[in-house]
Order: sequence, then structure tokens, then C-alpha cells
Amino acid sequence: MDIKILVASHKDSPMPKDKMYLPVLVGADKNYNGQKGFQPDNQGNDISSKNPNYNELTAIYWAWKNLHNVDAIGLVHYRRLFSKGHARLLENVLTENQVIKMLEKAPVILPRKRHYFVETIKSHYIHSHYQEPLDVTREVIKKDFPDYLCSFDNVMKSRSAHMFNMFIMKTDYFDDYCEWLFSILNKVESKIDISEYSVQEARVFGYLSELLMDVWIQKNNVKYTECNWIQIGDRHLIKKAFGFIKRKLSSNVGKDETHY
Repeated sequence: MDIKILVASHKDSPMPKDKMYLPVLVGADKNYNGQKGFQPDNQGNDISSKNPNYNELTAIYWAWKNLHNVDAIGLVHYRRLFSKGHARLLENVLTENQVIKMLEKAPVILPRKRHYFVETIKSHYIHSHYQEPLDVTREVIKKDFPDYLCSFDNVMKSRSAHMFNMFIMKTDYFDDYCEWLFSILNKVESKIDISEYSVQEARVFGYLSELLMDVWIQKNNVKYTECNWIQIGDRHLIKKAFGFIKRKLSSNVGKDETHY
């Protein structure tokens, strides 16, 4: 079984040694310094120039359009990877044999769900980001992908989700997912103006895509198995907790909340 797991990174970083991992330099259009052994995301059919707005999706798009004759494709991050264990060490990431065994159980592998006990997926999003893109996403789904609307609303009301745009999928599932995902994001992109967004908020299409994964999974009754994930290096937990409280108290992001 030929498997390629993209490791999205914007800089030189230590990488897993297993041959199935493919380091991808995201945003290579503006961020290429000859990183040895990295696949730039600006070769062939690509959207590398959109990396400030699409984040790791530029690596996913590159694989969708240019990576052929493989049986499964996945994406992890240079600091956040799948692992069978909990020790936050690069040596503990999934091996090719482990992935093959997991794909024998289900065609899709996802990270364990992240739980938001005090808020829904929707409220968590709008307390962290501008609400307009999320509302426009729902409008696009309602108009152009109406069969997905119920699943979208269900995901927004839930209190857990598969996050980080991390996955491993058999290729036919990957192709279907990318066709659907980028069709939606392209339409949303044409309907919103992000020219005044901060650098952080301009990453909007990457944020939206994290929520759309479960919509696609739920609507299509895709069988999946979950896997533990680890984060290499300092997780900055105190800083993240402070940021969460600050967003909850802020009157600038999420102040225009509406209900479906």
C-alpha cells in the first residue's frame, strides 16, 4: 500500500523518518529558501499564494491536484502528529505498518475529537473569529449543497469536533472530500471581503475548513477510526487559556451573533 502523509511546515523542522511522510513547505510562493527534502506547495497546479488565508490547505490542494498513483493521502503538522502513544516525541509518530492496519478497519483516520464542554462548536468559533464567514458558509451550503445543511447545523450545535485539518484517507475519499471542500471555500471567498482582517483573522478559510470536515463525514456516513495525536514541543497552555478567556470577554469578535 502506497501512503503519503504530508507534513505541513512553513520552515525547516525535524521530520519523521518513515518514508511515507512527505514534508511540504506551505506558502512556498513567498517562503522558499531551498529547504532540503521539502516539497514546495507552489509546483504544478497550486494555490500556494493563498497560504496566508488557507493555511495548511495549500498543501492539501497541492496533493489533490499533483500527487497521483497513491492509495492513501494524509496531512499532519510539523509539531502536531498522529501517534499510538502519548509521549510527545517525534520517534513515536505513526509508522506505515500502523497506518495500514488502521485503514483496514476504516477508510478514514481522524484525530480524537476535541471537546468544548462550555460552548458549542458555533459559539466557540464566533467567540474566537468573525462570524460573517461562518454565516456565509451556511448560506453557500444552503444554496449550492442543500443536502449538507442538516449536517452543518448539527455540527454547529455539537460540543465536540475533529479539529486541526488532520486526517489520513484512502484516495477516493480524499478526492471526494477535496472536491466538496474547495468548492465551498471558493464560493465563500468570492462573497466576503477580508481585506481589513488582521493577519490572524485572514487565515479564515483554514479555520472554516476545520469545521467542515465533520459535516462531510456525517452527511456521507463515512466510516472512520480515531487516533491519538501528540504535539511536539511547548504547548503554551497558560497562554492559550488566557487567550480563550480574553476572547470570551471581548466585545469585538462574535458580538453580532445570530441563531440559525
